[in-house]
Amino acid sequence: MARLSYGNRFAGASFLRKQPVGGWIALCLSTLLSTGAQGQDDNVPDNALFNDSHFHLTNYVQKGTDIDDYLKIMGDTVGRSTLFGIPLQQTWSYENTGESAPTYYLESDSPLYYYSFTDAHIAEAYNSLSDAEQARLDPMITGFNPADMYAVDHIRRVLETYPGVFSGIGEFTIHKEFVSSKVAGDTASLTDPALDRIFDFAGETGLVVILHNDINTPFPKPGKEPFALKQLKALFERHPETTIIWAHMGLGRVVRPIKDQLAIAEKIVTNPKMKHVNIDISWDEVAKYATETPEAAQKTADLLNKYPDRFLFGSDVVAPESIEAQKAVYEMYKPVWDKLTAEAKEKITKGNYERIFNEGRRKVRAWEKKNVKQ
Repeated sequence: MARLSYGNRFAGASFLRKQPVGGWIALCLSTLLSTGAQGQDDNVPDNALFNDSHFHLTNYVQKGTDIDDYLKIMGDTVGRSTLFGIPLQQTWSYENTGESAPTYYLESDSPLYYYSFTDAHIAEAYNSLSDAEQARLDPMITGFNPADMYAVDHIRRVLETYPGVFSGIGEFTIHKEFVSSKVAGDTASLTDPALDRIFDFAGETGLVVILHNDINTPFPKPGKEPFALKQLKALFERHPETTIIWAHMGLGRVVRPIKDQLAIAEKIVTNPKMKHVNIDISWDEVAKYATETPEAAQKTADLLNKYPDRFLFGSDVVAPESIEAQKAVYEMYKPVWDKLTAEAKEKITKGNYERIFNEGRRKVRAWEKKNVKQ
């Protein structure tokens, strides 16, 4: 694929749209499937420190890091990385914040709304890159409302419009502290048939799912069982053919580890009905919990050493200006890394990412070849 500068990516998209649709779709698919550009790690630095399973290119007002700059930021430190925006846009209500333009959901009382154009933005940025550069990235579809029965149609339409691009869906949110209640429209739910339709389609296509769902509500009453846990496990069990990554182990800023948090994670990864579920340990808040005491670091390391195939490292960094933000999250985990076997650390920081997303790429490309008109 010819290299386009970031500034000219939309001009390149216009050029493609002027070509016969079937022709350029067929060219894209045949090139990807014949060369295996998206299934190879030949272009990934051998000495990379980690692969990033959880990365946001843009923020809550859809601004972020230029794609070319991000590749420079990755350098030899990040081997491969997911690539997604944030599906929600923060409203700038003059009545609420005046001339102060909020860029984060905690900076305003105004609602958030779903911003579907984020998927086109990610796809155009990705398509501006060379094959070698694309091989290091796994774009994800996020611009859908999980409470909308039509969400599946959006996901399908994105695959049809941008074949050869996306590896999964997410990170998208059902229950999240201070966010869910701000979203305009219906409240997302783990029991909503709309969500089941999304998971069914992901299973059909091979799209990897990154799901954010807090394990509990903020400031819960002591001794009360988290309502989300039962619903979440039921969701996982209903979709055994869908590859799932549960983000942050269900933790948040104030949704902190309950007494049996690690035990909950262990029950999930040992349940034969949930062998398709993986857990990411992304976000500096999660790293803080995992390393706040020597005992916490040891217990976390014990879990990861015991089940190294089921956990992935991610930074959860949003629109960084340098590699320092991602490296900082990685380095926070040093007390845990130091207690892992070499095999476990390799799988959690690199290997599991490659296994899961290589398979996701293969399945989605095969689905596109069969279902996207050429």
